Order: sequence, then structure tokens, then C-alpha cells
Amino acid sequence: MPNTVALVKTEYFTFTDKFMLESGKSLGPVTLAYETYGRLDQKKENAILITHALSGDAHAAGYHEGDDEPGWWESMIGPGKAFDTDKYFVVCSNILGGCKGSTGPSSINPETGKPYGLDFPVITIADMVNAQRHLIDHLGIEQLLCVAGGSMGGMQVLQWAASYPERVKSAIPIATALKHSPQQIAFDEVVRQAIMADPDWRGGDYYDFGQPERGLAVSRMIGHITFMSEQSMEEKFSRKLRNGKYSYDFAADFEVENYLRYRGDKFVKRFDANSYLYITKAMDYFDLTQIPHDRKIETRFLVISFKSDWLYPSYQSQEIVRHLKRRWVDTTYCELPSTYGHDAFLMDVDAQQELVTHFLDKTYNGYSVVESYYAL
Repeated sequence: MPNTVALVKTEYFTFTDKFMLESGKSLGPVTLAYETYGRLDQKKENAILITHALSGDAHAAGYHEGDDEPGWWESMIGPGKAFDTDKYFVVCSNILGGCKGSTGPSSINPETGKPYGLDFPVITIADMVNAQRHLIDHLGIEQLLCVAGGSMGGMQVLQWAASYPERVKSAIPIATALKHSPQQIAFDEVVRQAIMADPDWRGGDYYDFGQPERGLAVSRMIGHITFMSEQSMEEKFSRKLRNGKYSYDFAADFEVENYLRYRGDKFVKRFDANSYLYITKAMDYFDLTQIPHDRKIETRFLVISFKSDWLYPSYQSQEIVRHLKRRWVDTTYCELPSTYGHDAFLMDVDAQQELVTHFLDKTYNGYSVVESYYAL
């Protein structure tokens, strides 16, 4: 397996102290699933935290025993890649509220011995980051060389820089925003309503009966439409028919219909419906536009957006850049001309590789140059 971190294992960290949330409620014990790639140097100065998007997990790179598919950002993490594991120590954790090994609504509530369900407290992006901070402390890392991630991962990147600026040397938020627009909140509400309208949701208490599969599948189908651009959908599907003719019933006649059904059916096998509710709510609550301007931020930033991304359009990344520039923060911005839409941060990696490699190299070698930025 050339240029891969090869076989990896997911690890687990649990902290037992009551964890205070932004809502004022507490939670504990809290477990975070995480993976690491590369080695931490003696000075512990080469650590990079990768933060995942809504449906991601700790498995960002390499292969698990017996798996054919690598981690979700395999194209960016590994020997000689943008996040070079020959040089850097890379950490990725499943978020608080997730369902891939970290504490979330499907976890057992120690007070009842049953899954939390809707007894799980509502969480925020700041809560996710504060939980990650416990993990970083556990690993003995005082300052992260970089925090990087796309979409909801980009929100976590921004929250890290806002909450712990002294602990983040550089940040790479990709295809993200300082806050959700009304349109983004509206999409999230529709996917939540699709789940809650499924009779099998049972008010969130479905763990003894099985997932609300129809509602969760529809939610994911809606999501996939927003992840792609019109151009990428035209190139991938156009109006191609599966069987060359209309069925004149409600079967999936078009290739795009069949694709969406496939993605929805596949998703319900790996993700918890309640986690989807909680995570989308956390994204809607996220808003860093009101941070006082007198707070000093010395973190270097590389902000990346994609021209065809209509879910997190470039104007939202440009808003991030404007907020940072008003604080005299060292910020580089680039809008990339991908046709993949929001999925570009996962699929269109060549230009990202060059940008991230160059940016990290400058950060790692201890000097900073304010770069030009585009499309403002």
C-alpha cells in the first residue's frame, strides 16, 4: 500500500469528570473515538488535528483490518501527501454527539442503563471542540501545529481558533461558514422533520426496534443533492434512464433517482438517526460573528472555498476572511474552480494538496508571510 498509513486501529479516550455544556447541562463520562497517524516529535510541535464533517468519523486515513475502503480523507493524509505523516502527527476524533465510538444519543446513559435517545443534551460546536481539547490534553500536546477540516469540520476549526487561540498555530477551514444562513437552517430543518415524521422514530426511543430507515434515508438523499453542483449532476447523470425507457410507475427510472436511493439505503446502515438530529442542530446554533474584535488571534489561516459550492458558497468563506483581516490576522484565501460542488473538499484534492503543503511547510518551519488572497 504505497503512500498510505496502511493498517490503523481506532482508539478510545474517556474522561469521567462531569463535562459542562454550553446549555448549562452536564454530561459524563464522555468517550471520544480517535485515530492517529505518524509520530509525535520529541518537542510535541508537529501535531495536526483533523476535524470531520457531519457524517464523518475518526477513520480519516489508512485501512481497518478487513476493510476494502480507506478512511474518508485518504487522498490528503499519508506519506508525502498534504498532511504528510512522515513529517506530522495527525489526529482525528469522532465528535461528541456522533455514533462511531464517541458519546452520543445512541450511547448508554449510565443513569438508566439504556441508550440516551432524546435524554441526550443538546450540544454545540463549542461543546465538540471542548471535548476534543480534553483529548489533546490527554495526548500531551500543548499547541497544535494546525487544525484543519471541511464543512462542519471547518466550523470546528474556526471554533478552535476562537476558543483556544493560544493552542492553535495555524488553521485551515474549508468550504464552511461563520454561521448558517436561513437557507442552510431550512435544509437542516427539512432533514430533521423527515426523520421525526417516520413512525419508526418513536420519539427518539427506537433502539429496541430498529432505525427510522425511511426518514433517515430521505434525509440523506436531500443532503446528497446539496453536496453536488448542477454541473456535476449533469455530467454524472444527465437524464439517463436505467432501463432505456419509462416504467410509467414510481420506480427509479432515472439514474439520479437510483443513485439517491442507493445513498440513502447505504447511509442508514452506518449512521444513527438521532445523531443526525443533534449534529444538524449544533451546526444551526453555530455563530462566531459576535466575537469581540479586541481578542487577539495569532493563528495563521488558510481559507479555501470552491466556486461551484452552493451549499457553503464562497461569499461565506470571504466573510471569514474579512473578519480575520479586520483583526490583522495572517490570512490566505483561495477560491478553487472545482465543478464538484460542496463535495469538492473530499474529491478534488490536487489543488488543495499544493495549497495545504505549502501553507503547512511555512508554518512548520517557523516563519510567516502574509499571502495574497483572491475573489474578495
